[in-house]
Amino acid sequence: MAGRIVTRFVSRTFLEFASGAKGIRGTRRQYWTTLRRTVPALTSGRAAFFLGFPTLTCLGYEAYHRVQSSAVIYALERVELLEQADYLYSCAETEKLYQLLLQYKDSDDAEFLWRLARASRDLSLLPNMEGERKKQLTFEAFEYAKKSLEKDETCFAAHKWYAICLSDVGDYEGVKVKIGNSYIIREHLEKAIKLNPKDATSLHILGYWCFAFAELPWYQRKVAAVIFASPPTSTYEEALDFFLKAEEVDPNFYSKNLLMLGKTYLGMKDKEKALLWLTKAKEYPAHTLEDKEVHKEAVDLLKKLG
Repeated sequence: MAGRIVTRFVSRTFLEFASGAKGIRGTRRQYWTTLRRTVPALTSGRAAFFLGFPTLTCLGYEAYHRVQSSAVIYALERVELLEQADYLYSCAETEKLYQLLLQYKDSDDAEFLWRLARASRDLSLLPNMEGERKKQLTFEAFEYAKKSLEKDETCFAAHKWYAICLSDVGDYEGVKVKIGNSYIIREHLEKAIKLNPKDATSLHILGYWCFAFAELPWYQRKVAAVIFASPPTSTYEEALDFFLKAEEVDPNFYSKNLLMLGKTYLGMKDKEKALLWLTKAKEYPAHTLEDKEVHKEAVDLLKKLG
């Protein structure tokens, strides 16, 4: 409540300043004073014509400031909407977030569009989601992510969610398309990291990409080699590097990153470090459904390790 009051106070103060109400009146008086000094007697018909000029000038000046004020109001509303969207996301209010952002599906603002892509995807992943609706939301999410990237190629989150959503649609388009998309996915994740090296999520996802290809069974590698002359490859060491960087940027930010560190060390036959990270994953507070799934998998892996 206090934060909202402060926001409203700042918004009103900013709008009063931006509207320039006092400044406009002062400018008008100054303009007329200058005009009178310059033209002492405006009595002829030709001179009378110029009487309209300062009025039009001031009207234009006021119109300009009204446009400025509208822009300021939009900017403030935009900030509040994005804050509201991020708050709903943090509270896992997926349906409410989707409905809020869906109103801006035709927006030219990349910040709205990538958030809508994320919300559509999250909605598709809810338990008991009907199959056809899940598919619809998956492709919907990709279209929003694509549009977001078209609107702003310098937005790291647009690249990140384009990569994620492209991976999702690949699940419906067959192995050949999915493997082909892998190159594009990595490219956009690398762009996201270049634009924002401090985004732990992008680092984690690229680590997951590396892990998936590092543990690819030999027979799947052969299939991939038949389809592509040089299929995507990676190593556990490369995956580990990205997972550790993610943890360095934002320690303990995501239960899945802890789990993947444990699984990567298992792949590297480093039992001691695998136990360390799997234990951290097990002990991570389970706030979401994914956290609970991570907890279960970590417990199962720890049991196998004895």
